Amino acid sequence: MKCHIVNKSSTNVYKKYYPLIRSYFKKTFKVLKIEGNYDISLILVDPLEIRKINRDFRHIDKETDVISFAEIDGEDFDSFLDETIYLGDIFINVERIEKQALDYGHSEEREFVFLFVHGLLHCLGYDHIKKEDEEVMIAKQKLILGDLN
Repeated sequence: MKCHIVNKSSTNVYKKYYPLIRSYFKKTFKVLKIEGNYDISLILVDPLEIRKINRDFRHIDKETDVISFAEIDGEDFDSFLDETIYLGDIFINVERIEKQALDYGHSEEREFVFLFVHGLLHCLGYDHIKKEDEEVMIAKQKLILGDLN
């Protein structure tokens, strides 16, 4: 299992959290009781880049905090147990980490991990469009993040 992290942003402040991100990548599978060999990419970007991605792929011309692109959408992951499964790409807007941590009254560390786990859950097929799906996704996020402040 590998979490590839690429920093395309103008800051290197969050590099100290890379080991934590990788540990929560593995923890997510343990908590969700998902077996197999999975890889994912996390790409850190600046606001202009994430706005461009959001505009080009989602047709929403505004900045956001995190965008995920699942490689296997709606597939049965069990059918891939004998090979490495590339889950997709998660893009995080680095400028939103500090701002949202302040807004929500928790650490930048927690916000960074939250955004990553949120994106990872999307790549695993979870969504929050419908209220009942959102409740399931929020419960999974809380379970995975535990008492991370």
